[in-house]
Amino acid sequence: MWMVGEERDFRTGESIGLTIGSAVLWGVAHIATGRQRTGFALMTLYLVVVAFIITLATAFRGELLSLAVRPSWLMGLTIAIASIAVIWSVVILWSFWLVRPATAGRSAAAATAGLLCLLIIAPSAWATRLAYVSHDVVSSVFSATSTTPVVAMDPWNGAPRVNILLVGADAAANRVGVRTDSMTVASVDTATGATTLFSLPRNLEQVQLPKGPARERFPYGFTGEGPQTPGLLNEVYQYAEDHPEMVPGVRAGHRGSTLLKETVSDILGIPVRYYAMVDMAGFAEMIDAMGGVKITINEPIVYGKYNEGLLPAGTRKLSGAEALWYGRSRTNSDDYVRMGRQKCLLNAVAQQADPVTLLNSFERLAAATKRAISTDIPQDLLPALVDLGQKVKGTHIRSLQFVPPLISTADPDWNLIRDKVADALEDRPTAPKPATAKPSSTPGSTPSATPSPQGPISLDQVCG
Repeated sequence: MWMVGEERDFRTGESIGLTIGSAVLWGVAHIATGRQRTGFALMTLYLVVVAFIITLATAFRGELLSLAVRPSWLMGLTIAIASIAVIWSVVILWSFWLVRPATAGRSAAAATAGLLCLLIIAPSAWATRLAYVSHDVVSSVFSATSTTPVVAMDPWNGAPRVNILLVGADAAANRVGVRTDSMTVASVDTATGATTLFSLPRNLEQVQLPKGPARERFPYGFTGEGPQTPGLLNEVYQYAEDHPEMVPGVRAGHRGSTLLKETVSDILGIPVRYYAMVDMAGFAEMIDAMGGVKITINEPIVYGKYNEGLLPAGTRKLSGAEALWYGRSRTNSDDYVRMGRQKCLLNAVAQQADPVTLLNSFERLAAATKRAISTDIPQDLLPALVDLGQKVKGTHIRSLQFVPPLISTADPDWNLIRDKVADALEDRPTAPKPATAKPSSTPGSTPSATPSPQGPISLDQVCG
């Protein structure tokens, strides 16, 4: 009879079976060779690790999403995954060494041990790489410092809503500087996630700049400087970057966003706390990385600078370049039709960016994100923003566009805009006014191409 602590010879089948068993449950080979204390210690450690992982993945799934955007936790996760893979491989090799056949069949048993190590190391290396890339993206895109302290118990500092300026920027090769051709403020209820989007057209004129050096230079509204800047809202960003005295004390690269946030705050009558700007060319890369985006096109859309392409009507998957033209084409239409399409595009991307799609092209998407997005949202706020995003998913997003005939872009009624924003946020019904323009029937039009409603409407109504 084989006694505890006594060495014995194992046949090839036994050796392979015990090595596989030790990979599935640490300590099996140790117990088989009489090393009960070590075997049971390894089993206990293994069960604790597995129970911990299962608990995190089930009971604390929501918290995991928040932790996934913390650089320190991501680095810790990278180290933890790599450490577990190394320990697991050591246990497999140790187990093989204990139960290895004397001579015959040793190569087969060794090959089995090596294969088991590979099956552990390969997915662990992939997961470690994902964690490292995530850490790199968060650290590169989001600021490590915050202008105001972020308290875990109240990250929004008691504010009932958080207002974020979403900017689509176009820095074309044939254009000097950056033009913010798409400007939308997402106003999100911090308790419920109820969201209303307020869109401002790029061609708003006579925009009143915030008090201080900017208003002193343009006391009667922004008029630009020379033929290259006729004085539209989409020029404010680059003008501030080119004229440091407009935003004293703010470093280059942040002047434009600072002045634009303050300007939009004054227009809407609500405090805009953060901004996120997406470069349109980079946005196309992001769509390609996720395998395209499915869009329903109501009427054919001509695209290309010289009308070299056509997006046919119907529901189809668009490439990044096609999606870019879907969102920016004004051929046979106008800015306001385009604004509606841009919202539908953003909504479609958000809805279709499922976890499986993102994981399959994570590195490409991460690289495109680093090139495409700039923001002043601090890293400390990301966990709260992830939690808020989960709430937003369960709501119907509403949209209000400040376009004709609701307002005149050449001579905007600023008080009317602020009143409409206040009504929308308090959900106060407003009496309908007769439309002064006929519904558009231009190619590529959406319901947003009709005269602007007096109050916000659901994006589901706009995009179908």
